[in-house]
Order: sequence, then C-alpha cells, then structure tokens
Amino acid sequence: MGVVEFGGSGRGIVLLHGLMSRASTWWTVAQWLKPYGRVVAPDARGHGRNPRRGPFRTEDFAADAAAVIEERGLGPAVVIGHSMGGLHAWALAAARPDLVAAVVVEDVVPDNRGRTVDEWRWYFDAWPVFESPAHVRSVVDVPRVEELFEERDDGWHLIARMEDLYEIAAEWGERSYWDLVDAVRCPMLVVEAGRGGMRPGQMEEVARRTGASYLLVPESGHVVHDQAPEVYRGAVEAFLSGSVPPV
Repeated sequence: MGVVEFGGSGRGIVLLHGLMSRASTWWTVAQWLKPYGRVVAPDARGHGRNPRRGPFRTEDFAADAAAVIEERGLGPAVVIGHSMGGLHAWALAAARPDLVAAVVVEDVVPDNRGRTVDEWRWYFDAWPVFESPAHVRSVVDVPRVEELFEERDDGWHLIARMEDLYEIAAEWGERSYWDLVDAVRCPMLVVEAGRGGMRPGQMEEVARRTGASYLLVPESGHVVHDQAPEVYRGAVEAFLSGSVPPV
C-alpha cells in the first residue's frame, strides 16, 4: 500500500483522500498539521500507488485505514477525510472506536441513494487524450489535478482506473450510511462546501444528530481544503485545540 509519512510526532493524524485522488494531494494541509501530531496519508485501494484493487465496499476501505493505524502505532488517531475519505472516516470510527480520537469530515453526505454513475460518466467519456499536465489542467477543473495523472507511452492518463471508480461510486447510490454516522461517539467537525454540489441539509443534520461542530463555507467548491484553505485551516486548528484531548 502507498502510505505517505509527512512527518511530525505524537498523536497520529490520518488523512483520507477522496475519489480519484491520492495521498500526496494532502501535502499542503500536512505541513500545518505537523505541529499537532504525526501526519500520515494512505492511498486508498484502487488509487495512487496502492496495488490493491477490489473489493470496494466502504467497510473494506475502513479496514485498510484501521490497518494503517494499527501497523504504525498511530491510534487513537485524528482521522481527517475529504468526500469519499470522510465516508471512510465515519465507517472507521463506527467500527473501531478504539482507533479514532476525533474525526473531521469535509463535504460528504450519508445518503445519495438514487444517484448513479451515469450522471457523470459522460464527462469522463468526453476527455481527450491528454498531451501534458498543462493540457490536463485546461480540461479538468480539480485542484492539484496533475497529481492524479501519470505519463504513459500514449499520453497522460488518470492513475486510478475508471472502472474501479465507477464501482466504488455505485455503492453510494444504493446505501444509506446514517447508521455509521449515528455510531460515531468521538468529537467531530463537519465542513460543508457551499458550492460542492452535495444534497442540502444532510451535513448540518449530521452535526445535529452527533453533537458535532459544523461549518458551512459558502464560497468554496467541493475541495474546501484547497479552495478555501485559510478558512479550512482555521476551523481544523480550532477543533484540534479545543475538542481533541491530549495524548
């Protein structure tokens, strides 16, 4: 498994990336997190340099994260997840509360039932053959998108396989994850992007049901930690300072 050790010491801080992404995209966030603990980010299965592909159930991803925490002696850790990584953080905290001291989730909702990958498959089908990282950036409007691609003989390609991404996302349209949310007992911060496209009201409801702190960032797109970095940093640092017990 590809696991990035960003540095720091003390309490474990585990960063879980979103769909299509990879561990290295957390680099900027990791730099200001290092004074708070030992910062580690794994590539999820099917992503980055993780050689493992399926199965892709949410519980499989959570088990992978648990293994990273246990094998590296990071627990109980602060687990910070973006989008898909936030879902995995809920699953991990629900299944292994002994490994999780606190959770930060960014722009993810527990219930997307009825939505299908066909809503966005056309977008990926329309991608050209990319000739350079600049070409990628001109087409794909995602922060740090060039980190998600690699050069091959015939151009630049997404590291993750589209068929894997479709399989992962398909589960989200079939399941409600409120049971995972309701099982979280540790302190939690919920950060919602005002322009992220998530179903409205659910993240605020997560906070209400769990007693979590909640922040709406109206000006931000889906990747709050890159698109509103100072707001995100301020919220996370305040949460760590006020809600997370010392080691």
